[in-house]
Amino acid sequence: MITKKQIQMSETFLNSAVLAVSGGFQDAYTYFTRDKVFSNAQTGNVVLMSQNFMTGNIVGGIKYLFPFLAFGLGVFVTEQINARYKMAKKIHWRQLVLLIEIIILTIVGFIPETFNMVATIMVSFSCAMQVQAFRKVNGFAYASTMCIGNLRSGTDALSVFVRERKKEQLFKAIHYFGIIFFFALGAGIGGNLSETFGIHTIWVSSVILMVSMVLMWYEKFRI
Repeated sequence: MITKKQIQMSETFLNSAVLAVSGGFQDAYTYFTRDKVFSNAQTGNVVLMSQNFMTGNIVGGIKYLFPFLAFGLGVFVTEQINARYKMAKKIHWRQLVLLIEIIILTIVGFIPETFNMVATIMVSFSCAMQVQAFRKVNGFAYASTMCIGNLRSGTDALSVFVRERKKEQLFKAIHYFGIIFFFALGAGIGGNLSETFGIHTIWVSSVILMVSMVLMWYEKFRI
C-alpha cells in the first residue's frame, strides 16, 4: 500500500473529493442551464447525438458533437501542458491546469443563453483538463468528473475484499465509493443552484477549484 509520504497532495482523498464535487457541479450546470447537454458524461452526449443524427436532426446532433470533440481537445492540451511544465518549479503543472479551468469557467458565467453551445464546449474542455490532470486518489486510478469507472473499480475492489478479506481492497473500495458520493453531492448542489441562479451558477465551481489550488499549496492538509 502506498504511504502518505509517497502521495502528492493532488492525489489525496481530500483534494480528490473537492474535485469530484466540482465535476458533478459542472455536469449538472450544463445540463440544467445549457440546453440539457452534458459536460462530463460524454457517453450520454454520444447517445443523444446519434439519436438526433439518425432522425435527421443535424443541428440537434451537432449540439452534442461539439462538446464531445472539445472534451477530446481538452485531454490533448492537458497532456501537452504536462509534457512542457512537468518540471516547473514556481507552480505545479496541475495547479496551472486548475488556473486555466478557473479562468474558463469564470468566462462561461458571463456567456448569455443565446450562446449555450459555446458555453458547453468551454465547460467540456475544462472538464477534460481536470480528468486528465487528476487521475489518482491515494495511488488508485480514478476519475473526478464521472462515475462509471469509479463504480466498476469500487465494486471490483469490494468483491475482492469479500472473497479474500484483504483490507487494502476495502480501503480501495471506500475511496471509490466516496468519490462517487462527492460527485453526486456536487451534482445535486449544482442542479438546484442552476435552477435558481441560472448561468452565473458556474462561478461556484470556480471557487471550488480555487479550494483545490489552495490545498495543493499546503501539505499539512494531507489525509
